[in-house]
Formats: sequence, C-alpha cells, structure tokens
Amino acid sequence: MRPTMRRFALAAALVLPGIAPAAGNEIRIAHVYSKTGPLEAYGKQTQIGLMMGLDYATGGTMTVAGKKLVVIEKDDQGKPDVGKSLLAAAYGDDKADIAVGPSSSGVALAMLPVAEEYKKILLVEPAVADSITGDKWNKYIFRTGRNSSQDAIGNAVASDIPGLSIGILAQDYAFGRDAVKAYKEALKKAKIVHEEYLPTATTDFTAGIQRLVDALKDRPGPKVIGVVWAGGTPPFGALAALDLQKRYGIAVGSGGNILPAMTAYKQFPGMEGATYYYFGIPKNPVNEWLVANHYKQYKQPPDFFTAGGMSAAIALVEALKRTNGDTATNKLIKTMEGMSFETPKGKMTFRPEDHQAMQSMYHFRIKADPAFPWGVPELVREIKPEEMNVPIRNKR
Repeated sequence: MRPTMRRFALAAALVLPGIAPAAGNEIRIAHVYSKTGPLEAYGKQTQIGLMMGLDYATGGTMTVAGKKLVVIEKDDQGKPDVGKSLLAAAYGDDKADIAVGPSSSGVALAMLPVAEEYKKILLVEPAVADSITGDKWNKYIFRTGRNSSQDAIGNAVASDIPGLSIGILAQDYAFGRDAVKAYKEALKKAKIVHEEYLPTATTDFTAGIQRLVDALKDRPGPKVIGVVWAGGTPPFGALAALDLQKRYGIAVGSGGNILPAMTAYKQFPGMEGATYYYFGIPKNPVNEWLVANHYKQYKQPPDFFTAGGMSAAIALVEALKRTNGDTATNKLIKTMEGMSFETPKGKMTFRPEDHQAMQSMYHFRIKADPAFPWGVPELVREIKPEEMNVPIRNKR
C-alpha cells in the first residue's frame, strides 16, 4: 500500500531535536546537516527528502522489522568542528545506530574519523568531494550522493569537444578543488587554460571574471567559463550582466543545481552540462511518487537534494529490511556492499570497493520556458553508471 501524506505527517513527528534514551524496539538515525549556515537550503531539502523517503520505503509505518525508526536532527551550521562534535554526541550520547549527512564536503571530511572511532555507519548525503570516498575514506562510510568524479565525467560528456578552451570559476574548498581535479582527469579533447578559485563567501566576482576573460578572449575556437559553485551567492548574475558571449564569444557552462540557483540559468539558453537530478527527467515509479507527494505537501516540485535525501532513506530501509532490523555494524556493511536499491533516479548500487553509489547522470540543455522561473534542463541523454569509469581513489 502506498504511503499517504497523513502518514508522512506522522513520520515527521518522530524527529527528535536532541538527546533521548535509546530503546530496544527503536532504530535511531542521526541526521547531521546544515539546518543553518551557507548551505541551509541544501540541508532543508535533504531533511525533507529523508523523511519522505523513510515514509515511502516503510509503507507509511516508520518501522522496520517491528522497530520504530527515530530520526535525531543535528545542525552542523556548515562548520567542520561543529559537525565532528555533533556526530560524536549522536553516536555516544544519543546512541544513534546510523548517521546520515552532512551537506558540506568540509564538514564531511571532519566527520569521517568519528564514524571510524565509534565503528558505526555514516551514510554521506549530499557532500560531494571525491576524497570522502577516496583517500580520506574508511569502511564505515557509504555515500548515496554523487561524487566529484561522477559530476566531472558527466560534464565532460557534455563539454569535451576538440578545440574547446575552458576557464574554470570554482569555490576554494574541498568541493570546488576536488570537482576541478576530477573534471581535468575526465577531459580528453578540450583544454582547461585557466583556473580561478574564489572564497565561498564571495559576492563581488569582478576581478576573478576579468582574469578568466583575459585568459580566454584571444584564444581561437569555442570558449567557455565553467562554473563550479554551491550555496552562497552564485556568479551567474555577474556573468550574464557582462554579456560575454556577445562581446568575446565566451559561453557559460555549469552542472545542475537547486531550482532557485537555476533562475540565473534562464539567461543562458542552450547552455549544456550534466546534472545529478531534475524532477522532470527520471521516469520511474519512485520519482513519480516523490514529485506527486511533494507537490501535495509543499505546492512545488522536489529539488536537487530532496531526491538525494529520499535515496539515502531508501538505502537505509532496504539494508535494515535485509538484516531484519539488526543494526550490528559489520552485518550492515556486509549487507550494503554491492547492494542495489531503487531511487528517484532509478537503480543505484553501492560499489563494494569504496561504498560509492553508482548512478546515472543526465546530460542537459537549458531551455528558457516562460512557464518556469528557472532555466529548464531538457534531457539530451541519460549517462548510465556503466558508461562512467569512476576512479576508485581509496587505499583499501
């Protein structure tokens, strides 16, 4: 029986703000995410998706094998030291069996050793940096979120053409640096001629953009500024105001993003890239349920990270069903390695070597549709997991 929104409301009521005693008939899930801070919008979407996913995957009961699922929220504020201490408190004081999160790659990297210390699973969603399932990884880390290499390979499919000169505008922290490193490795034909890294809190992009223009404007052939930006003030408005295509023949490219950020994409019709998710692209029963129920509950479509939160919830419930509610870490690890599960994006599979969820990406082209306030990413083609040679970067 499909869950109803009445049941979803009941499920949401099981979120606990802080410490509570553990009970033998409970499975306790800590969600450490940016409830506030620069990635607050991402965190809110992930939390909504997580709760909707638990509702969906349990048929509205919020139980697995007779045990009640209890979600404990923790606000890391986007600060690595805060996230690290909150995860330790969740495992130690709150007796969380499993943790999900965080929103920020920097916070995630600080949290990885805590999962290893407490010998409990941390399911990373949506932090992206390759190093999370790369050289900083340990066996307690799984990830449903895509990694930088998956982003990069998808975007390389969309942009790797002979003679293309690329200037990169990225954030100067783990997310931006790892993404560009992976993108450079994925490119075979196009060439990156300049990399510009700016602080995450940047609001004035004038100098950085000018350096990119200077590096690109006199080069022959097609030219593009590739943007890698998450949260804060994105640079798309500043780029659009300069009309670089008309003045210098310089296009703008980027990957997918949340809908509010994609309002700026409407100024770049024809822009191509690869996205993790857009509600109108995947055609499967899980996404149909998510879109329909999210519209009912919130009067708007689900966004980028809502789908990610739902995928994390489905993965957890599927694993717990297979262990008959047993939360013993080693049993969960054995169960989850190689496990496939259905998500709003279709099937994902945890790769045994690094616990990264292998998944599709979507090559898109932006259309300026008057029916939507954002630039609409129209599907060019689905890039399936088997098409992407995602490097295994850990030292297992």
